[in-house]
Amino acid sequence: MNDRRHFLFLNIGHFLDHFFLLIFASAAALSLIHEWGFSYGQLIPYSTAGFIAFGLFSLPSGWLADRWSREGMMFVFFVGIGLSSIGTSTANTPLEIAFWLFGLGIFASIYHPVGLAMIAKGDKKMGLDIAVNGVWGNMGVGFAAFITGFMIDQSGWRAAFWLPGIISVLIGVLYFFHHKEKIIVRFKRIDRSDTASKNLSASKDASDYRRLLIKISIVIFFTTAVSSVIFQGTTFALPKIFEERLNGIADSASFIGSLALLVFAIASFAQIVVGKLLDKVGPKKVFLVVSGIQLIFFSLFIGKYDWAALIIALCFMLGAFGQIPINDFMIGKMAKSELRASIYGVRYIISFGVWAVVVPLISFVHINFGFDFLFYILAICAFCIMGAVSMLPKQLPTPQ
Repeated sequence: MNDRRHFLFLNIGHFLDHFFLLIFASAAALSLIHEWGFSYGQLIPYSTAGFIAFGLFSLPSGWLADRWSREGMMFVFFVGIGLSSIGTSTANTPLEIAFWLFGLGIFASIYHPVGLAMIAKGDKKMGLDIAVNGVWGNMGVGFAAFITGFMIDQSGWRAAFWLPGIISVLIGVLYFFHHKEKIIVRFKRIDRSDTASKNLSASKDASDYRRLLIKISIVIFFTTAVSSVIFQGTTFALPKIFEERLNGIADSASFIGSLALLVFAIASFAQIVVGKLLDKVGPKKVFLVVSGIQLIFFSLFIGKYDWAALIIALCFMLGAFGQIPINDFMIGKMAKSELRASIYGVRYIISFGVWAVVVPLISFVHINFGFDFLFYILAICAFCIMGAVSMLPKQLPTPQ
């Protein structure tokens, strides 16, 4: 019962993490451009510092969780991201907004390495738990614009920041009282003497294990980078792609946005199917199938319009969202418990670093070649993932 209650806290945390990161995008588009007299293009760059912090601080967040307390870091996450959002509501200039969003990004960076380290404990339902948690994060993305728009209509853009902020702080206080015995602990000292002696007497089996571990780690971090190109490339560009390709069936911006939201919502549940399959058959076969789906439907999308484009887009988004739990599952299976959050920190620095590159890549490709060329790139990425995944063993080694 306690484990499931904790899992609910972690799911709410994933929802809030993505939700808070996207409040400003909607507030800028729907309110601040009128109230402050800036264009949307002028305001959006002020969120850059927050997204940089979101990726950059993932590694120190994971390190602190491993050395101090994962529950303690989650308490800091809930309270810190809530207070930062409340602070954002007090801003009167874009620079003040940027300052508070930077703080929000620091606290937002805690969730992925720390929350996933607590979910990915290596049990029989780990794949499904990671997938369910991923759906909660996707719902945070989906509901951010809706709730922010509603709050702006009812009370103004400041309420869109301070009301969710207060709720997050209250959740943090509740979380503290549920886990205070694990939060109030001292920093852990890592004793490396046993490790040194084991290295001196390492057997051939241990040497083989290390080589296999290095090989799998290279595959994981390579596919993390390339999968991030696919995920960011599809999710960021899809509304614009629909605007260009669905003229025959969608004649308004709101209808195009609704179709994009529908595709995202349906595709997000592919993670549930993938999570169950990861628990049953392991990551190699599942990853090959998912990347194969991506390769096929990225290739088929080239030159397609209207209903054909919509159906094929749904299919490749099933692949794009379905890949999300796989690398997290592999890290959870292989990483030692005391290092798991730090390794997740490295994984998310890679992901968020790639995301920062993909957005200007999309702009460059669209201006110079059009979206068909983007899908050639995405198909090549899917093919590269298939090649890398083919080198994985049938079963992952467990930590020694």
